Amino acid sequence: MKDLKILFAAVVSLVLFSCEGPAGPPGPPGFDGVNGQDGVNILGTVLEIQGTFEESNDYSIFYEFPSSVEVFESDAVLVYLLWDQVDDANGGDPIDVWRLLPQTRILDQGLLQYNYDHTFLDVNIFLESDFDLTELLPGDTVDQVFRIVVVPAEFAQDTTIDLTNLDDVMTNLELNINDIQKMPSF
Repeated sequence: MKDLKILFAAVVSLVLFSCEGPAGPPGPPGFDGVNGQDGVNILGTVLEIQGTFEESNDYSIFYEFPSSVEVFESDAVLVYLLWDQVDDANGGDPIDVWRLLPQTRILDQGLLQYNYDHTFLDVNIFLESDFDLTELLPGDTVDQVFRIVVVPAEFAQDTTIDLTNLDDVMTNLELNINDIQKMPSF
């Protein structure tokens, strides 16, 4: 019986004290995000709307987010205006030129600014000027196309992303042209 107790004590001692030694190899690397910083769960949404600024809508386009688009109070909402289309040097379809709002144009009549404000429920895109807006030509008001991008605030604060460049924003969101939700015109 005494030998059994000594054998048991020896086995327990061996198990308890044999765990010392150098640390083992590190485990497999985890996802650390960009440049070694913790990643952020990015869920970006891009909506395309088209509308006309006119006297009857007080030169504003009011858009309520559909129930299928979840927008949080802390999210950033960016609005881009289809500014121009340029020819593709390779002979393909014209290339869209997008500009982040606000944007100011210098016209013969004076200064015109495309601007917006938003809540987590809606976006209001509107015109401001130092002249009577009824003097505007149809090219500045009719069938204007906008892309509304909803991103978490952390994404919008990332200084490595050029928010003025819609292509850069979409690339960083890992979205392509097929991910843009085109909404009915109004």
